[in-house]
Amino acid sequence: MSRLAIVGGGSWGTALAIVLAPRYESVGLWVHEEELAASIQTSRENALFLAGFPLAANVTATADLECALEGAGTILGVMPSRHARAVWRRVFPLAEAGAAIVSATKGLETGTLLRMSEVIAEAAPAPAPPIAVLSGPTFALEVARGEPAALVIASADAALAARIQREFSGPTFRLYTNPDPVGVEIGASLKNVIAIGAGICQGLGLGSNAIAALITRGLAEITRLALALGGQPRTMAGLAGLGDLVLTCTGALSRNRSVGIALAQGRTLDEIVSSMKMVAEGVDTTSAAVALAARHGVNLPITNQMDRIIRGLQSPAEALRELMERSLKEE
Repeated sequence: MSRLAIVGGGSWGTALAIVLAPRYESVGLWVHEEELAASIQTSRENALFLAGFPLAANVTATADLECALEGAGTILGVMPSRHARAVWRRVFPLAEAGAAIVSATKGLETGTLLRMSEVIAEAAPAPAPPIAVLSGPTFALEVARGEPAALVIASADAALAARIQREFSGPTFRLYTNPDPVGVEIGASLKNVIAIGAGICQGLGLGSNAIAALITRGLAEITRLALALGGQPRTMAGLAGLGDLVLTCTGALSRNRSVGIALAQGRTLDEIVSSMKMVAEGVDTTSAAVALAARHGVNLPITNQMDRIIRGLQSPAEALRELMERSLKEE
């Protein structure tokens, strides 16, 4: 039997359940909150995170992880990065032997500074299974609507990437394989940090020149870090690099961009985060990215300024001035 387990019932996990349901005989959608799982199962929609989009009859929402994983040949993790290690530790003892492991979580683990595939490898029993990473320029709402989207499935295991490409691809959901999970995960993580900066530009009333400069220089520093970790330059010019960065920095649905707008308007980070139903991964990723770059001797001027703003050490206007007044150099 062809069964998919989606671990994480936020907006992106729910959108993936909607778009992937036709590709499988059954889909188990694990939701952390029992009350929300029951509501989804009864009403057939996730009213909290993605209201108005019905789930197919073959999707079962549950707060019972064992039930969601039972018989699943493919396991897709969509939990927030801060919970990834704990959840994957629960997943592996319950997973079917040989199940394909796919991560759609974007972020770095605070403290260890690990990418999500590295977190999964540590959470898995030895020897760790091959892991694929799903990323690309996608908003959950648009995917749920059935609007066309193109993504990357990256893995060091070419056979696994090809398998997931075949399983997930459909009329509105196109996957490209990529052998560079390092570059894909760094692009997916740091684009959220740069998007906070794009929101700050918007909140300060700056125009298109500033946004274009931020995206371009943001891509340059994301690329520097990705290459230092073993990523490939071509990845950063693709869907998981430039594509996702442009979307997150310019799209009105971007949570991280919204955080930046609110910061520029003078709201505190605690106030902003407490008012959000969904996680803005860039908030946690920023400090981890700064530490990871320091470990590898990589200069990330925009990310460093975002970190200072988030920690309350710098105003958005002061950060902009410091970025513009840095010593002049070649591109």
